[in-house]
This record gives sequence, structure tokens and C-alpha cells, in this order.
Amino acid sequence: MKNIAAALACLLALPAPPLAAQPACASAGAPPPQALFERFTSADCEACWRDAATPTPGAGVLVLDWIVPGRLEDEAPLSAAATRDALERLQALGRAVPGRASAVATDVHTAPVEPVRGLRLQVGQGPAVNDYLGATATFRAGPPGADWRFHLLLVEHIPAGQEGSPVARNVVRNVLEGSWNKRNALSFKEHRRWSELRPMRVPEGAQPERLHTVGWVQDAQGRVVAAAQSICR
Repeated sequence: MKNIAAALACLLALPAPPLAAQPACASAGAPPPQALFERFTSADCEACWRDAATPTPGAGVLVLDWIVPGRLEDEAPLSAAATRDALERLQALGRAVPGRASAVATDVHTAPVEPVRGLRLQVGQGPAVNDYLGATATFRAGPPGADWRFHLLLVEHIPAGQEGSPVARNVVRNVLEGSWNKRNALSFKEHRRWSELRPMRVPEGAQPERLHTVGWVQDAQGRVVAAAQSICR
């Protein structure tokens, strides 16, 4: 926690670049996603990454690409983008690990966004500074008395035809999770709105100009009730 706090303090203390040089990356004004579409690919399977038959959703869907650590570990062809967060996500979903616990090296999980009246999520990020960028999430709650779990991700957008991928991808590079359940400790005015500002490390090899934030909120039953992705204008 001390390291995270120190990094955030450094981000806030550094002089900001000229306004014209800062990308405005936020989800405000963008249509909220209607579903979550997650592709899991074993880091061992380079052919899976290059597969022209990779499933793709229609418009209005939040797409995530998780690279799952493989049996080859650091020798795997996609190991540079592999993350243990992918394993934790699979465990949370109760799904087998592609290429390890199953013979298939890819997997896809979809979930609809089931909006709750009065509940909204917005995400965004600032410019990268010293290998970190400040990621934000603002949550406006609906009916009182509920606990919500949030997921805030840093993803790298790879357009179709680049990096050997025939389809556009949003590769998950960093993950933050937590709970918004402090309602009883907040004032009446504050208990319907929370904000998070977190420093997120830019992984080695990632291109900062391709990074953006995405997020979603789940209820106690695991249903996705809100989702958002930042757009850099």
C-alpha cells in the first residue's frame, strides 16, 4: 500500500503536460456497453492469436483479451502479455484453464450487462508518467442497501492486422478490483457516489498511446450491472 500511495503522490505532484498534449480519455458521452465478451488465449498458442476464425462480437460490446500463462511459462510465444490476473479471472468464473486444465487453448465467456436503475459507472485515465498512469472510476449508486464489486482494467488496444492478430483486441495489461461497500460510513450526500483514483503501472512492452481503461460493476450474485470503457479523443 505504501508503494501505491507513493506512486500516486508522484503522479499528482508532477507538473502536467500542456493541455493540448494530454489525451482526453474518458467514458463520458460514450454509449455504455451492453455485454461483456472475454476471450482467453493460452500463451503457448501463437496459432490461436493468429487465427482468422477468432470469435468476434457485434457492436456495443466490451471486448477483453486475456493471455493465460501456459505450460511453457516464459518460453511461451505470448508470454510477454500473459498475466496471473487471467488465471484469477478464470477461477472467479469457474472455468477451466485453456491449454492446461483442458485440451483446448482458447475459451470465450460472455455476460449481458443488466442495468440497475439509477446506477452508473464512468472510467478514464490520464497521461502516462514514469511508467504509471492515473486510472479513475466514478460510481453512482442506485437503490440503497447493496454492496457492489468493481473491476478496473488497463487494456492495450491492438487494431486488426497489427501484431499478427487478424482481429482487433483489447489485451488486459493490469487489473484492480475492490468493493464499494462503505455506505454506512459515508454521509447521506456521499453514499450514492464513490470515486477511485489509482496509479496503474504500464507493463514493459506496452505502448502507452494504445492504453485505455475499462471497467464493470457486479452485484452480490455476480451479475454485471454496469460497464464502461474510456475513449481517447
